[in-house]
Amino acid sequence: MSHIEMLGQSPVASDRLARPLSPATRAGDFVFVSGQVPTDDQGQVIAGGIEAQTRRVFERISGALALAGCTLADVCKVSVWLEDARDFGSFNRVYMECFGDHRPARSTVESRLMIDAKVEIDVTAYKPR
Repeated sequence: MSHIEMLGQSPVASDRLARPLSPATRAGDFVFVSGQVPTDDQGQVIAGGIEAQTRRVFERISGALALAGCTLADVCKVSVWLEDARDFGSFNRVYMECFGDHRPARSTVESRLMIDAKVEIDVTAYKPR
């Protein structure tokens, strides 16, 4: 029988309402991190361009991974949504800073996001118990 563990508290957005999701979910040896956006602790999108927002998203991803005892080194798949494809080069610079030599599989698309942000990222990590 499978066991799915919800990790962390539902995030609260700028309207002060909790969102119906978990920051991360563990299913066996896999950890799934919900899409992270560049918001501060009050749910407000941070100021700055794609590089500042990407760094903030990776801070949020790292925090969600930590709930399951994982780090970016455990990430095996990344999905990225960019609001503007012209940000791809700048995004990649920060992405490479965050992952170093670790190269997980990745998909990147241009898409209108649900909030006024430049980037959203979700990840899947693998860490045997």
